[in-house]
Parts: sequence; structure tokens; C-alpha cells
Amino acid sequence: MFLVSDLVSPRTWLGMTSLLAGVVTGLVAFAVALTGFALGLMLTPLALIGLPVFGLTLRFTQGFAWLERARFGFLLDTPIAAWPAQARTGGYWWAVVAKPRTMTRRATLTEAGYALLRFPVSVAMATVSVAAWAAGLAMVALPFYNGYLPGGGADVGGTTLRGSAVTLVSLAGLILLLGAAQITRCLAVADALATRFLLSPPDDLAGRITELERSRERVVDAAETERRRIERDLHDGAQQRLVALAMELGRAKTKFADDVDAAKELVDQAHAQAKEALAELRNLVRGVHPPVLTDRGLDAALSGLVAVCPVPVDLQVDVPVRPRSAVEAVAYFTVAEALTNIAKHARASHATIVAEQHGFPGTLTIMITDDGIGGADPLGAGLSGLGDRVSGVDGRFTVESPPGGPTIIAVELPCG
Repeated sequence: MFLVSDLVSPRTWLGMTSLLAGVVTGLVAFAVALTGFALGLMLTPLALIGLPVFGLTLRFTQGFAWLERARFGFLLDTPIAAWPAQARTGGYWWAVVAKPRTMTRRATLTEAGYALLRFPVSVAMATVSVAAWAAGLAMVALPFYNGYLPGGGADVGGTTLRGSAVTLVSLAGLILLLGAAQITRCLAVADALATRFLLSPPDDLAGRITELERSRERVVDAAETERRRIERDLHDGAQQRLVALAMELGRAKTKFADDVDAAKELVDQAHAQAKEALAELRNLVRGVHPPVLTDRGLDAALSGLVAVCPVPVDLQVDVPVRPRSAVEAVAYFTVAEALTNIAKHARASHATIVAEQHGFPGTLTIMITDDGIGGADPLGAGLSGLGDRVSGVDGRFTVESPPGGPTIIAVELPCG
């Protein structure tokens, strides 16, 4: 539907501005890129002198692509994702000299092609838009200047327009003028879509690359945090007990010659220290990757966690097919940390864990709920660390914890 408001709509005139700006920027880019590529092609047979020219020209096309993305984002509010750095050549002349094949990468070729196509495409679009506006304005204003034209009126196909014919032309001009606004907006949208097609990677690839980069950073951070936790637990727990054990055995050794009873007492203390150190080492290993998880699977491992949790927990596990070991380890660690947080901070009287596998290999979903005080911070060190581990296997991690409770932790892990 044609609306009068479209004539003064900011979207219409921003679209027209974008089309006209494309002509100006396209002319500059076309001249520079065409000259650079032609010069590079002519000079390449001369001891490869043209390769640096190619490199500098490609660097220019990359900068022009960045400028175009900014232009469409500013004028049309259309964000256009950039190709990742590893998908294109660096654009520097020495990079092209060292590895000429980098010029054949898709990102490099599309940005170079865009620099050459921008001008003719913009000229065509701007011509259509300006012609529609000009024709509409000329037809609308025909009654005001028709009598001053040579022959006493406008000549259309050998017929001079007068009277009612002029009025009909003016009404048609008004319709064309309203249509010109729609034409301008449609052309601007088509221009933006074509630019996005050339200057950005496929949506799934761009999103995937971005998510993988973020996941990699989170996994590295999570691994470093876990390493520090293990070092701290070893230093503050088992190592201290082993040091005490060595000292007790040393004292017992010196007393065996003259005080057997005191030596036996020290040996008993050392034996107790050894059992405590062994228990701490077992707990530490269980927190990293318990043997029962490898031997008997997730159901048995989670049952062991629930059995030692001080808060009553209802556990439901329906995992008919074991997922890959990395997924099992992340699922176990997530439940273990969640139960630890419930026991320490939630002030809960009851908790529920539901682990289900959907499809084959499908998705493993885990819901952890407690009736505690709520207010858990998803950005805190503990929960954010769980999220990092889950993202490392392409999973999803969400937390709902309003003040007053309940707290619900939902985890989705791909099993394939």
C-alpha cells in the first residue's frame, strides 16, 4: 500500500542517501581497484613486481569493505558481519608475495569483486530511484507549467495534453510519486542484502566461528581455574597430611630404640594421617573424574553424589545410551558442583535432579532444582565456571534463581 507518510519517512530518505552515497564511494573504489588490479597484472611478469601492487590493492578493498559495512549500519541500521581474519589474506603486499595463493580465498575475492561492482550497481539503482522521483514530480506539477510548453501543452505520442488529460496525468504522477518512495526503500533493502551476501560469511558460519572462539576462551579459562583448584587442594590438604605423616614416622623411628610404647602411639597417629590423606586424594580424584563414572556410567556416578549429599535429593536418570565420555564428565561435574552449592549456600531442605536423554544420539538434559533461598548469581565464579564447561562441549547452560527461590539450573548437552 502506498502511503503519503512514506514521502517524508526517514527510512525513505536514508535509503535515497545510501543509494547516492554508493555512487560516490563506488566510483572511488572502482577507479582505485581497477587501476590497482590492472597495474598489478601488467607488472607481475616483470620479476613479480605486480604482487606488491596486488597486495596494496587488496588492502584497499578490505578497508573499503569495512567502510561499506559502517555505511549500511549507520544509514540503514543493517549490521553486516565481517569475515574472520583467518578467512582472508592479510592484504599486506609482503603477505601476498610470500603466499600468492591467499589471494584466492573467498573473503578476499568477494571483497575485491564488491569494490568493482559497487559503482555500476549503485549507478543502476540510483538511476531507477531518481528517475521515479523525477517523473512523479514532473507529472504532478504538469498543470502548473503545461500551458507554457511549446505547442501549448505536453506532446505525448503526437497528442497535446489539455484539460482533463492533464488532470489525469497529474493524478498518475501522484501515484508514481508515492510508488517512488517504495521503490527507493526496496532498492535500498536489496542493496543491503546484496552487500551482506558479498561482504559477510554465511550466517551459520559467522555465528559458529564466533561461538567457537568464545567457547575456546571459556574452556581455557575453566581449565586454568580447575588446575588452580587441584593445586590448592593438593597443597592445603593431602600434601600437608603427607608432610605430617612423614614427621610422625620420623619421630617414631627415633623412639623405637628407647620408648617402644611412644613409638607405637606415633605409628598409630601416622596410620590415621595416612588414611585421612588417602580419603582426601580419593575425594579429589572423584571430583575430577570418578572411576565409577568410567566403569558404570552416569546413573551410578550421580547416585554416589546424591548418597553423600547432606540435603535430601530425588534423582531420576533416564540415559539408555551412554554419551561420549567428555559429555559424561561435564554432566557429572555440573551436578557435583550444583549439589555442593546447594549444601553450602542455598539453605535448601530438598533438591531434585532429573537427567534424561532425548533421541539418538540426541541431547542429554539435566534439571537441578532446590527449594532454597535463591538469589544465585549466574555470573559468579562458580556458576560461570559451570557455564564455561558446558559451552566447551557445545552445550547450553541456564540459571533461574529469583530471590526467595526456587533455583533451577538447566543443562543441555549434545550426545553425538
